[in-house]
Amino acid sequence: MPPAARSPRRRTALRALAFGLAWLVVALPAWLIIFFHSSAPMVVASHDASVSPTLDQHSRIEMGPYLPDFRLVNEQLIGVDIDFGKTNASSAGELVRRYSLLASRPEPEIRRIREEVLGLAWNSALRGAVVGLVPIGLWLLLGRRRRAELARPSPTRALVVAGVLGLVAIAAVEPWRSSAARIQEDSWIPLRQAVPELQVPDELADVEVQGGLLTSATRRFISSAFDSFRKSTEFFEDIVDKADTIAGELRRPESDEVTAVLVSDRHDNISMDAVVRRVADLAGATVILDAGDDTSTGEPWEAFSLDSLDEAFEDYDARVAVAGNHDNGPFVSSYLKKLGWTHLEKEPVKPFGDVRFFGVDDPRTSGLGSWRDQAGPLSFHEVEERIADTTCELDEEGRRVATVLVHDANLGRTALARGCVDLVLAGHLHRQVGPDQVLGENGKIGYTYTNGTTGGAAYAIAIASKLRRQAEFTLVTYKDGRPVGLQPVKISPAGNFTVAPYVELDFTAPTVIAPLEPAS
Repeated sequence: MPPAARSPRRRTALRALAFGLAWLVVALPAWLIIFFHSSAPMVVASHDASVSPTLDQHSRIEMGPYLPDFRLVNEQLIGVDIDFGKTNASSAGELVRRYSLLASRPEPEIRRIREEVLGLAWNSALRGAVVGLVPIGLWLLLGRRRRAELARPSPTRALVVAGVLGLVAIAAVEPWRSSAARIQEDSWIPLRQAVPELQVPDELADVEVQGGLLTSATRRFISSAFDSFRKSTEFFEDIVDKADTIAGELRRPESDEVTAVLVSDRHDNISMDAVVRRVADLAGATVILDAGDDTSTGEPWEAFSLDSLDEAFEDYDARVAVAGNHDNGPFVSSYLKKLGWTHLEKEPVKPFGDVRFFGVDDPRTSGLGSWRDQAGPLSFHEVEERIADTTCELDEEGRRVATVLVHDANLGRTALARGCVDLVLAGHLHRQVGPDQVLGENGKIGYTYTNGTTGGAAYAIAIASKLRRQAEFTLVTYKDGRPVGLQPVKISPAGNFTVAPYVELDFTAPTVIAPLEPAS
């Protein structure tokens, strides 16, 4: 290449390199400054909280004015400050139970916090990149002639620049602020040293507490939380360990079959997720069906329950869900959809194989009591009729629905009575009902089955160090696009398994026709 041709290209390359270096010199510090001065609001451990990145390589939880702060060493380069705000817990005892439950499965909460901090990093990087372009843009906007004029010595210009720099320095130092005395932060001491009488589990041995005065009430609160944590962890770990003993009683799918595990009415009991997953793996399940009431109120603070379920079954081939009456409002359904679950919304879907599903969220909402009201424009009976009309229309088109998944089985009873669906799966009652065979008006056979409470919940509450009542989940087997069998698995409040015999679903001939229950 001739020298005359090389020179313009070289100048262009040097110019691009200079711009790139200038951008990097401005963008990188801007990104770091923005990132380490940023924060994100989120719900953590049932508290409104603010999460901020730090450089001290610790995860620190600021508990508020009445409890000491806690921290532990973070294995990552970047630490995090979590500043707890208000909570909707009605008592200190309820708060203790929530803390101990979350401590038994902290991974979902840690993952959410990590994702939030990562989001702050990306957002800060984008803003820093834009800031880095500002001086380059000004350089190009001024042009060569104006830049040459500005470069000439000028006393007035020097005074203006000095004044601007002085104002920036004054704004940064803020000399008008008084240097009022502040309480100095106490040293950090290991929790075992702070509360010697406490039996701290080995996995929490690195937790430190902010030094200073620990009152007797504070010590009782900490001891109560750790006692609940210890009891809950030991109880549910023992159940997981027992699961191997029932492996021989579980019916595993044949090569042309698919097994799903049905859960319902978990009511925030995330400790049961590891139990369900262990048994489901032993049974060869690859699909999870969720019949609702994962929470007790459907509020955002209960996201930890959905995160735990999602993490326990994140590698399954299909995850299908509807919301229950206690999953009050749109949060639960929208959150599960965000996590990648198949949320049934009045349209037929085939989430795995050739198995057609249909389902809707429960049209009612509930608080923690027994009352119910209508949440949407359609009543319970109207939704029941709509399900029947849709499934019967699909059946006439040759697209028969294999499973209607709802929270209350009564939402599918009209569809069964007309003979338009193979199987209705539900929860809601906190006790097992069925599987019961129903002969439809068109001569076709269907089944209805209600699973008990997977969380072992009494009413809408399952948070405790042990099961409040018998827990249950059910293995559902599919073949050639249709359900072919059910096998319930129950766990007593004492932590003992009971595996029911596998029940085959016969669609060829009626046996004992079960009366359909009235709406509850």
